[in-house]
Amino acid sequence: MEIPQAAPEPTAPPGDARPRLNKLFRLQWEEVQNAYVLLYPEGMVQLNASAGEIMKRCDGQTTVDALVADLETAFGQAGLRSQIEQLLAQAYARRWLI
Repeated sequence: MEIPQAAPEPTAPPGDARPRLNKLFRLQWEEVQNAYVLLYPEGMVQLNASAGEIMKRCDGQTTVDALVADLETAFGQAGLRSQIEQLLAQAYARRWLI
């Protein structure tokens, strides 16, 4: 009998990757929710404020390194890379990003 193995932990994209939203999803601000949401044919995902700020910068042109630098500047805080990479890894695993 073969024992099932746990799914591998999602990995962060390299610094020169240019993440962009999967065509199956649409990112938009929802005033009623007071949050960014990802819309897709089967439903909606409400993003927290940090995830919304990260996802709105995933335009297919901006590298991960530039995205990290922009967010650290925008929020006046250094050392955000690991948190940003974690969200990006999860977004890729969920196929929000390609």
